[in-house]
Amino acid sequence: MSRPPADPSALRPTRKAALASWLMFGLEDAKGTHQGPGGAAPAGEKKHHWWQVMCLTGVDYFSTLGYQPAIAALAAGAISPLATLVLVAVTLLGALPVYRRVAGESHRGEGSIAMLERLLPRWRGKILVLVLLGFAATDFMITMTLSAADATAHLIENPFAPNVLHGNEVAVTLVLLALFAAVFLRGFREAIGVAVVLVVLYLALNVVVITRALGEAATHPVAVGDWWQTLNTSHGNPLMAVAIALLVFPKLALGLSGFETGVAVMPQVRGGAGDTEENPAGRIQGTRRMLTTAAVIMSSFLVTSSFVTVVLIPADEFLPGGEANGRALAFLAHEYLGAGFGTVYDLSTIAILWFAGASAMAGLLNLVPRYLPRYGMAPEWAKAVRPLVLVFTLTGFVITWLFEADVDAQGGAYATGVLVLMTSAAVAVTLSARRLQQRKRTFGFGVISVLFVYTTVTNIIERPEGIRIAGFFILGIVSISLLSRVLRSFELHATHVRLDTQALEFLAENLTGPIGIIAHEPLRQSAEAYRQKLASATEASHFPADCQTLFLEVTVDDSSNFETELEVRGVVRHGFAVLEVHGPVVPNTIASVLLHIRDVTGLMPHVYFRWTEGNPAVNLLRFLVLGEGEIAPVTREILREAEPDVTQRPWVHVG
Repeated sequence: MSRPPADPSALRPTRKAALASWLMFGLEDAKGTHQGPGGAAPAGEKKHHWWQVMCLTGVDYFSTLGYQPAIAALAAGAISPLATLVLVAVTLLGALPVYRRVAGESHRGEGSIAMLERLLPRWRGKILVLVLLGFAATDFMITMTLSAADATAHLIENPFAPNVLHGNEVAVTLVLLALFAAVFLRGFREAIGVAVVLVVLYLALNVVVITRALGEAATHPVAVGDWWQTLNTSHGNPLMAVAIALLVFPKLALGLSGFETGVAVMPQVRGGAGDTEENPAGRIQGTRRMLTTAAVIMSSFLVTSSFVTVVLIPADEFLPGGEANGRALAFLAHEYLGAGFGTVYDLSTIAILWFAGASAMAGLLNLVPRYLPRYGMAPEWAKAVRPLVLVFTLTGFVITWLFEADVDAQGGAYATGVLVLMTSAAVAVTLSARRLQQRKRTFGFGVISVLFVYTTVTNIIERPEGIRIAGFFILGIVSISLLSRVLRSFELHATHVRLDTQALEFLAENLTGPIGIIAHEPLRQSAEAYRQKLASATEASHFPADCQTLFLEVTVDDSSNFETELEVRGVVRHGFAVLEVHGPVVPNTIASVLLHIRDVTGLMPHVYFRWTEGNPAVNLLRFLVLGEGEIAPVTREILREAEPDVTQRPWVHVG
């Protein structure tokens, strides 16, 4: 139903053309709408209820129950429930308020990255975005590979698993990643449907397991008494116990995942009838309800699971090689509900861990088309969903192969990515509150920022491999982005060109052509400067004496931008007709305006330049960085690439 009716008389496309059409289906247009999870959907397309989108983010957030209780018990021992309470407090009093504000200030799904981008102008903002995208890629990509590897571990450790799976962890993980990618290649709506089923089933089974475990703890007060005695013996001073819990907290930071992807898929939340693109109050309210509900559900599970696991499971079982290592709740399911129910629980855990990367994939499909193509730092096909799914999946294959599907080896990078993004969000909302002179909120968000900075630094010190892995992602994104920017430098940057009434009147005075346009520097606007430029064009470039004189001035606002809308204004200065336009790069802007004038008038424009002084290599560098440099030859090259037919190409005269 998504395909238009076919013409039976038309020739069937070749396989190559059919594949290209399938890959580029839903390609984002120049105005920024695309079919991805964070894109602007076509008019009339139904959005999803907030609880359905919560399930999409929940496959990542809730799936940490598969390993979080075991991590807490191994890191904190008997003090695990107290450390988990600290985690819950940070979740409800720190992360949740931060991201509720982020949802209100970046309702298009850009997240805290866009908030920080607006604070730093020009190239500094772009470089900051690239670095944060590197951490986001670390977080989201490792989420996919780590979750798939953990699903493989749960599958192989099940007592009913075939022996042939043992020793083939990498192959099994690659198969899970391929199946995961197939769902997203099929469509985003299908991904949400799968997420809803998996989350509802998984949470229901966890309710059964934890309820049974709490009942077991209640009927065996000796176990609770032994835990309490161990807690008092090891940490007799309550203040010391709390202090140790605070120190251990950074090791539990994986339980904070899910908030960044929650705001990334925000555009999929169904809004109210009165929502507008500028003020989608219903969508913001639904997203905040989604974030709050997910945080409360997860906090309840974390507190209860950390208690029952540390009380009912022997400490030795949490060590590497133990049956509860990385799968504490699965251990309880087998122990107290039998092998049959335990296997069902294992299958649900495997399924949600397998699909836990869905929210991460959704986040990547939202972030990459929103930033990199707009900066000129990714090819045009990066605006389409399916090629990106294939690229991310292949990257996941490489990561899985490099880390040999080892969950522990990827944990440091995962935690680093999560914590850096949460720290950036806390800093962003702090600066936002300060800009609006909200003193109490500035102080509160500032305290949260300090806490996240401490947690991030502690995690990096304890697990330095995480920042090294993130560094490779950052280096890769920055290098590829800058290379793409250089390769796309000779493209037209304008997404739209509009001539105002005065500019159209200037062009209407010439009915037969050609249209003579003299390029002029906007900084020299004296009457003498215009007379000298006209005289120079007449003498050096043989500007026709009977041709209407029309000057074109390009002002560079922000050379770090790429895609832009051009507004051409006509003004009269010292008796001369002048076309004014603001753009990121002078040659590309001139080329776009010339082609638009050709299309609007049907007449061929002729543009007149003077040769640029200075070293050509330096001028080329100025063109790439500052948007200026060698104007005349670069303008001609851009026109040559944009218009292959030389008879339809505007003329470039240089003297």
